[in-house]
Formats: sequence, C-alpha cells, structure tokens
Amino acid sequence: MKSLCVTSPNNLVIETRDLPVIKSSDEVLIKVKAGGICGSDMHIYHGSSPVATYPRVIGHEIAGEIIEIGKDVIDFAIGDHIVMDPVISCGTCYQCRIGRKNVCSKLKVRGVHIDGGYQEFLVLPQKNIYKIPLSLSWEEAIMIEPFTIAEQVCSRAEISKDDIVFVMGAGPVGLSILKMVKLYGATCFISDVFDYKLQIAKQYGADATINAKEIDVKDEILRLTDSNGATVVIDAVCSEKSFEQAISYVCSAGRVIPLGFNKNPSVISQLSITAREIDVRGSRLHNDKFPKVIDYFINGDLRIGDMITHRFSFTEINNAIAFIEDPEVYNGKVVLLFNE
Repeated sequence: MKSLCVTSPNNLVIETRDLPVIKSSDEVLIKVKAGGICGSDMHIYHGSSPVATYPRVIGHEIAGEIIEIGKDVIDFAIGDHIVMDPVISCGTCYQCRIGRKNVCSKLKVRGVHIDGGYQEFLVLPQKNIYKIPLSLSWEEAIMIEPFTIAEQVCSRAEISKDDIVFVMGAGPVGLSILKMVKLYGATCFISDVFDYKLQIAKQYGADATINAKEIDVKDEILRLTDSNGATVVIDAVCSEKSFEQAISYVCSAGRVIPLGFNKNPSVISQLSITAREIDVRGSRLHNDKFPKVIDYFINGDLRIGDMITHRFSFTEINNAIAFIEDPEVYNGKVVLLFNE
C-alpha cells in the first residue's frame, strides 16, 4: 500500500509499505477513503511542531470503511463507515482519572507521535473509531474531527447564549469555532487581516467582523460591547502578540482561550489577569466530543459543505501543499481522496 510519510522537516515521500494486519482481537482494518489537511499537518511537514516526532505518517482527520474485524469487536461490522479519533490516552494517570484524557500524562496522537491516517489501509482499536451513517459523504465525514476541536473550545470556555465571544483569526479553525459558537446561540465577533475571510465569516453568521489591519481592534471591541469587552476571547492567531492582545480584549470575569503551541513567551502582567479575575484556559484536542459532534452532523445542526473548497488525490499531496501555501489562492478545507 501507499503511505505519505514526512521523513524529516520539508521532506515528504510516498512510501510503499506492507498492508497492516490485525494483531489484537479488538482491532479493525480500515480502508481509508478521505483525509483532511490540517494546519498541524503543515506544521509537522515544515518542522515547526514542538511535539511531533519523525519519520511520521501524518493525517488525523480520517474517514474510512471497515473491511475486517477482530473476533472481540462489538458494535462494528464489515462495511461500516467510521471516523478516527486520533487521541490515545493511558486511562490510569491522574488526568485520565479525573476525566481529562485529552491531556493524559502519556498522551499520544495519531499523525503526531505515532503514524496517522494518510495511508491506504489502517488498523485501529475499536475504542478509537466512531460509526457514521452511510448517507454522510466521505468529505463531510473528515470535518467531524475538526469540529470536535471547536466543541472542546466551547466547552472549555463554558459558552452560553448570553456570551459575547470574540474569535481572533478567521482561518479554518477560527471559522469552525464561529460556527460552533453560533450553534450555542452566543453573539460572535471575529477578526482577520483579509477581507475575503471576513466575508466568509459573515456568511457563517458572524455578528460583526473586524479587519485588524484597518482599524483598532480594541477600540472596536469596546464599541461593540458598550465599553465592557468580550466575555470570551478565543485566540486562533496563536502568536506571542495575539495572546497579549487577547488579555486586553476580554472583560473582567471573562475567559481567554489560547489555542497556540508557540513556545516563545508573551509579555503579560499578573495585574492584567488578577485585578480583573480573568480565567485563562488552554484547549487541546478534544475530550469525548465525537458523539456530540456526530449528532450535530446527523441532525443537520452543523452544515459544513461550504467549508470544503478543494480536493486532491492523496498521491498529489505535494501539489495540495503548494496550493494551500499559495497566498494568491483562497482555500478552505482541502481534502485528500484515497480512491486509487
């Protein structure tokens, strides 16, 4: 079978590997059908991920069909369509025992620490797959995992319909969070430096859009909130400066949710947090969010077809990467199709 392996930063090769085989009775063999390209895949490719190891088959937004099952597999059958949960936790550490397995002390993520789903076939334990209806297209299915991230963000922020949420950055992650925030019934503002992204955000239901290159963001947030500030600020820009700015945009007793893995320090005073009792809460991966998000998809609560903009055969991965990185071309979610 073919697999897409980042052997070292900026070196991605199409390898030929043996077909994987079921080794444990609770495993299934998957024929991979589609995979989404995520920003974290790009970071791994370029060597800017602080957590990835090499060589690595990337890909964690994966959907496929079960073609073989182990003898102890229950609730799944050959022919079922599934999505992969990339999070692997130990189940016994302190974090797992208190229900925070997404930050397990021995956490591993498929496509980051161990090989992921950009390969034609994949063996997975049944605890790391979720059944999806046959009516859901493979392209739609790969969007489930990104929305578990958005659902985790909303959960960490404890968003309610009474909140005024400000999302910094209208890239794929920011736009996914916007859709989820609006599903929660909250007011949502969003910023970016590109007008075309902000136009898309308006189509997705943003209550206000802010071009950070053209106007003073803090002044605009204060204007929109009667000088109070946003109750929740979500930093999807993920730079040292954006984290500092997020603290200044939030109101007293508000919540700031940083999403970045930037290791460079930001300059934030203790006073700016303690004097206003601001909660700063990280959000990583997801914590048992697949069932809820799958229900959103099945019930039509989340409509995501407009987010998928381009498709490539998985063997055209280098063309897909070049396309994503072309600043002259707008792209939303880029999907790899494994139909060879």
